[in-house]
Amino acid sequence: MRERLTRPVAHLLPTLVLAGVSLAAWAAWLGWDQHRDVHPDGSTTGPYEAWQVIGLVLTLLVPVCWTASRHHLAGTVLGPTVGLTLAAYSDWSDDSSGLFVIGVGLVMIGSLVTTLIVSAVVTSMRQRPRR
Repeated sequence: MRERLTRPVAHLLPTLVLAGVSLAAWAAWLGWDQHRDVHPDGSTTGPYEAWQVIGLVLTLLVPVCWTASRHHLAGTVLGPTVGLTLAAYSDWSDDSSGLFVIGVGLVMIGSLVTTLIVSAVVTSMRQRPRR
């Protein structure tokens, strides 16, 4: 009886851990930079710089590859997708135009596709016979 109860928790744990890691990584890399940069010609950029997004991606690449190599494929794909989607929603939901929903959707689709590709590559490398 006890084994049947702990089994679903063991399958859900990688998803929850990766979602938490993704939320923490978003907060560390992107959460502190909330202002747009105004250039002398009046144009604005930001609030994030390219190096912040690259840092976020590289930070998440390590746990995603690790869980994919352990064959926790559902957690590998769903954890970062859920975490980054929640982080983007909470970070951008104060936008009065409502266009933040499109950005959140793009974050969700991009993280889903990226984690699927990384998981497939890591799994295929893991299954390849060694010489």
